[in-house]
Amino acid sequence: MDIRKFILAAVLIVTGITATFAQGLYKPRGIQQVYKNGLRSPDGRPNEKYFQNKSTHNIRISVAPPNRRVTGSQEIVYKNNSPIALEQLIIRLEANAHAPEAVRESLVETERLTADVVIDEYSENGKVIQWSPQLKYKGVTANAIKLDKPLPPGGSVTLGFKWHYDLSPLSGRDGVVDPTTFYIAYFYPRVAVLDNVNLWDSDPFLLGGHEFYQSFNDYDVEVTVPKNFIVWGTGTLMNVDEVLQPKHAERLKRSFTSDEVINIASLADVKAGTVTAQTPTVTWKWRSENVPDVVYGLSDHYIWDAGSLVVDRKTGRRSSTQAAYDEPSKNFANMVTYIKSALDYSSNDWPGVPYPYPKMTIFRGTADMEAPMMANDSSQEDPKMQHFVAAHEILHTYFPFYMGINERRYGFMEEGWTTAFEYGFNEKRFGKQFADEIFKAYRVGNWLRNTDASADLPIMTPDNAMSGMIQAYGDNKYGKAALGYLALKEMLGDDDFRKGLHGFMNDWNGKHPIPWDMFYSFNTHTGRDLNWFWDAWFFSPGYIDHAIADVKPGQGGTTVKLKNIGGYPAPTNMVVTFTDGSTETIRQGPEIWRTNIKEVEARINVPKTVSTIVLDGGIFMDWNPADNTWPRK
Repeated sequence: MDIRKFILAAVLIVTGITATFAQGLYKPRGIQQVYKNGLRSPDGRPNEKYFQNKSTHNIRISVAPPNRRVTGSQEIVYKNNSPIALEQLIIRLEANAHAPEAVRESLVETERLTADVVIDEYSENGKVIQWSPQLKYKGVTANAIKLDKPLPPGGSVTLGFKWHYDLSPLSGRDGVVDPTTFYIAYFYPRVAVLDNVNLWDSDPFLLGGHEFYQSFNDYDVEVTVPKNFIVWGTGTLMNVDEVLQPKHAERLKRSFTSDEVINIASLADVKAGTVTAQTPTVTWKWRSENVPDVVYGLSDHYIWDAGSLVVDRKTGRRSSTQAAYDEPSKNFANMVTYIKSALDYSSNDWPGVPYPYPKMTIFRGTADMEAPMMANDSSQEDPKMQHFVAAHEILHTYFPFYMGINERRYGFMEEGWTTAFEYGFNEKRFGKQFADEIFKAYRVGNWLRNTDASADLPIMTPDNAMSGMIQAYGDNKYGKAALGYLALKEMLGDDDFRKGLHGFMNDWNGKHPIPWDMFYSFNTHTGRDLNWFWDAWFFSPGYIDHAIADVKPGQGGTTVKLKNIGGYPAPTNMVVTFTDGSTETIRQGPEIWRTNIKEVEARINVPKTVSTIVLDGGIFMDWNPADNTWPRK
């Protein structure tokens, strides 16, 4: 062997073997240029050219139900950490999605529509100037404004806003839950994400399936409401003793260190006016650090429960668990217990990273929608379903919030991971039968039955190129992606899978990874070339369809030829019945397809005559079960 080649090979192994892996995955032309310019690294880690900008927000809003008007003032200090001077900023007004003129991907009820956000005053560095975005249309959620002075690299600008809008009359991701219960989300002006891959995030917010992409910011938020209204939200409540009367303040503080579920305020307490301060209005002050968003819920007739649990067993750090709900939502009476169950699983099982925030609240809304430290969940009649829905939204803490995923383009990096963790949660809490049934019914079944050509689109198809009205959009980012991650977990085994997952999460926590970062990071941290797997599951059109092509008895056993018609390297059980009536189940893992994705030979090393063979993929549901049996029926 040429000694120079031997030394080079050794250097590659020591310094990061994935440098050689990075060439194997398809990259669109724009992504090719990103890597050519060294903006992203083939080892999947952030490099010296990575940057992200940040804002600090001071927000004050006032709302007085049943009046739907939200009035706010805000100061944003925005720092330019990019290497380029910025002559303009993209300002996002997400609530404009409710305007009748807004671009949207699906039909919406008339009751969900409101007028645009009104900017009453705008300033830069204290100087009031005319609010004059470049696009003069209504319903625009991302609009460019030209700065009074260019913002140099390393510089900061202070933006001031005074604004108001009317909350959507119909509750969904935000809006009016009932006449005196509001959920306030996507409510404040913000600077769009600027990254070194796609530059400004200017994708429209489409009411439907598409979600969000936001910077990691710091927030001080004041929410002013009439007395007897309780406010729940993202962050730490900074003025407990100012907003709550002593008895209820003491209960809340006690809950922060209690393993028990404590009722902070009953419906009778709220009706009696003994919970909040009795000044005409009460201002609730919240602080959050390094989070991509903040949301708030408020009501004058919601019950309030709280508790806490240790989320980091090494340090003893606890997180508060809180629930806010109306009396008819009976299963919410157990919600604090459900939250603790989900936080314990996510912190200690999968993803197995201690819950990173000081609090988690679930507010009874209608959307089943996650936000940092907060979820807006509907009421479920079945306790298991209530528990399951809560866990799913809580598991989103990690993807997309702990990891700054671009949900507008790559939803499979957040919904897919969350759905995979959700399966593990259901299996541990409720048993394999329940987990399998739920997964098949809600995550795989619709995809299996969908015969439209879009059903076979690669998972890597960017979300912003697909409409939420296309079923494949949801299938790609939920069930198909989750199956890919679960197949990867089986193929790697728990130890190596944890190395890859935690390596990726440690590399990109608080940052904005793109899919190639994730794939290459797993390659790096596992020390394995997984590109064949990434290519088959995420970049290639396909589905799950395995077939028994041939069975040949031989000395000491039987050889079975398996074909992969659909193209996905999914695992399956080969259930073998012998002529003596005995059976064997032989697991065929995803790795059998590594060297030949189309056809392999499997071995039954049992010296008996085979009577029947059946392939059973379990949650990896096969498109054509007819060719999964030998002999053919």
